[in-house]
Amino acid sequence: MATLVLSAVGAAVGSGFGGSVLGLSGMVIGRAVGATVGRVIDQRLMGGGSQAVETGRMDRLRLSGASEGAPVPLVWGRVRVGGQVIWASDFLETVTTSGGGGKIVKKPKVSEFSYSISLAIALCEGPILGIGRIWADGQELVAGDLNIRTYRGDAGQLPDPLIAAIEGHAPAYRGIAYVVIEDLPLGEFGNRVPQFSFEVMRAVTSDEPQVLSDILRGVALMPGSGDAALATAPVYSTDASGERALNLNSATGQTDMQAALDALGRELPSVASGLLIVSWFGSDLRAGNCLIEPKVEDASRQTPALPWSVAGRPAATTPEVLKRDGRPVYGGTPSDASVLQAIAAMKARGLDVVYYPFILMDVTADHALPDPWSDNVQPDLPWRGRITTSKAAGQPASPDGTAQAEAEVAAFFGT
Repeated sequence: MATLVLSAVGAAVGSGFGGSVLGLSGMVIGRAVGATVGRVIDQRLMGGGSQAVETGRMDRLRLSGASEGAPVPLVWGRVRVGGQVIWASDFLETVTTSGGGGKIVKKPKVSEFSYSISLAIALCEGPILGIGRIWADGQELVAGDLNIRTYRGDAGQLPDPLIAAIEGHAPAYRGIAYVVIEDLPLGEFGNRVPQFSFEVMRAVTSDEPQVLSDILRGVALMPGSGDAALATAPVYSTDASGERALNLNSATGQTDMQAALDALGRELPSVASGLLIVSWFGSDLRAGNCLIEPKVEDASRQTPALPWSVAGRPAATTPEVLKRDGRPVYGGTPSDASVLQAIAAMKARGLDVVYYPFILMDVTADHALPDPWSDNVQPDLPWRGRITTSKAAGQPASPDGTAQAEAEVAAFFGT
């Protein structure tokens, strides 16, 4: 637009001078000058047409949290710390070019610049047990998406191979817990190094010869319910709303079982045995009427990679757990395949496995079942330890100590 307007203005001004130069009239010269100035303005306002366009380029590298003489924190338990950048590589610039060409109208060629960097961040005095969650600019990151190495800060740690390769040599930073993040993409952080913070775990030291983490030898793995809770491989369900992960609820990016076993090994290194809880469901507090069976959260849910099956029952023919407000009150019985995966993962880490059958009572007051402990109906979601004979010992007409009680107990175990 500026080209048209200024060429007309230039022609009007040039014609007012009259005369000619090299055979060109003043109007022609004025129009040429005006069009040239207008084209420059148009290019500034609307781009250069087929000229290359560069986006995302940064002119300098900005580092965060790198202070001389900063104190080294000393932490216990679980603490969120920011840390100090103690080393950083030069940033790596990557150029991706697209566009260009065109037979009639030239298309602009666009060069997109992206950057990555490697850096080391000192956290605190070591040794630590490890790090948990990671935040960048206040947003939690998935550790599995980062190429990160953790140095616990013990007396025997070695230099990081990346730092040594770039610098020619590198200190080991013994006694300092730190992390090295390799090839961190900076695009999502506005082409700058974000403000990192880390959840650091460090054992509580004591003057006593032993602490709790030294003497614990066994733990129970809970909750023991959930269709795919014990699977070590990712399990995805498909339904009308699309696909979603059933056992990827950890910020580490690992399956829940793998993340739990990692935390166990890190925080309780002396544990050598694990009770693997697997829940089935009871239908009645009266032993002779109580059916023990597996249940599923959603019988119609499809998990192609690891179909749910327990004791030969597929999900489609298995009763569902009680729901309230459209949500299961309990997780379902872990599938047999997921239990086998959990046992294999525990044994691979040197743990002895104790299979722990567990009963959850899928009973509510709405069922109006007679309560063996009173003259009322059975309460909502009662404790499994209340399972007894048709009338509990001490209650009127209790069969306690009789052949009937023996038959009721036999019927209970027979299910």
